[in-house]
Amino acid sequence: MCELLALSANTPTDLRFSFHGLRLRGGSTSDHADGWGLASYDPDGQRLHLYREDAPAAFSPVAAAVAALDLRAHCSIAHIRKATRGVVALENCHPFHRRWRGQEWVFAHNGDLQTLPPLAGGHRPIGQTDSEAAFCWILEQLERQGVSAQDEAGLFAALLACSDRLAGEGIFNGLVSNGSWLFAYAGTKLHRVTRRAPFGLVRLADDDLSVDFAAVTQPSDVVTILSTEPLTAEESWQPLQVGEAILLKAGEIVRRRPGRGE
Repeated sequence: MCELLALSANTPTDLRFSFHGLRLRGGSTSDHADGWGLASYDPDGQRLHLYREDAPAAFSPVAAAVAALDLRAHCSIAHIRKATRGVVALENCHPFHRRWRGQEWVFAHNGDLQTLPPLAGGHRPIGQTDSEAAFCWILEQLERQGVSAQDEAGLFAALLACSDRLAGEGIFNGLVSNGSWLFAYAGTKLHRVTRRAPFGLVRLADDDLSVDFAAVTQPSDVVTILSTEPLTAEESWQPLQVGEAILLKAGEIVRRRPGRGE
């Protein structure tokens, strides 16, 4: 299957360090070599930068160049693909993007859905993945329920219900963002770590690369990273419980549904 990565922060923050670790798993330290993608919002949450390629991220000059970009955002989502549904092609690379209710929405999925509820509305997948079809179905459900894009509580409840339904159809670990908040659902596996003062030295698990965050942050900074597997070697990554869902804003969990183990 695939691996997910996301960032939520209270100050515009780049994803370079974490994305460098993730992209090595795209064919070098792991076998997720069927494509990659990164979506990063401008700090105001309005403009979306989306990069995708149907090539192994670990050996891609494009992925290396994107990893070096200073894309500072409050929300970012990245993905490396191991194909289970759909051929290796650009249209099947995550994150997927749609403009909905005047906002830029992105979605990434780790898992394999055996069946999917039928699509009846105007949202149609471009590629052949179960993941993109699931994203289209989620947007249909939000429209059918009349959920407002500004209703945080309603959106969390609706996204949670959609995620529970999809998790019942197979394996579903999902990330959704509109640039101001980040929704995450752990059907089987997802980890998180929150960095806040006092900051210290952090080392990647997949490369001999470290960053002293005390030298590049302010004491008030809060950054939460989500990843399928922990990306660093010595931080206290917390696994999300099966069925756990969280909504992050500015690096903090503002809404949460506990998992089955609690």
